[in-house]
Amino acid sequence: QVQLVESGGGSVQTGDSLRLSCTLSGRTVGAYAMGWFRQAPGKEEEFVAAITWSGGDIDYLDSLKGRFTISRNSAKNTVYLQMNSLNAEDTAVYYCVAARTLIDARLDPHMWGQGTQVTVSS
Repeated sequence: QVQLVESGGGSVQTGDSLRLSCTLSGRTVGAYAMGWFRQAPGKEEEFVAAITWSGGDIDYLDSLKGRFTISRNSAKNTVYLQMNSLNAEDTAVYYCVAARTLIDARLDPHMWGQGTQVTVSS
């Protein structure tokens, strides 16, 4: 069974950094773009970032550019999200996603992880 498993969430203070990890496990065929969404309390899910299998193409939510960095280790089927200068508005459940293309990873990913909570307090 193919699944995405996230780790690295937690509670931090304003201005702190946090790194999330997500591993795609199981019998996979072909290359997958991977990425992250988040859902804050009372809000809809929001695209955060995505990266192609090779790592050559990356897409970010514009408002997060410069603070968040996505990267991946394709040999390990793992994607990372480095989050810096966190603030209360970053508090959300962060979901790892996977799709065949970068565009699909942003618009319509067909694989979702279970989510990991990130809480930022002042």
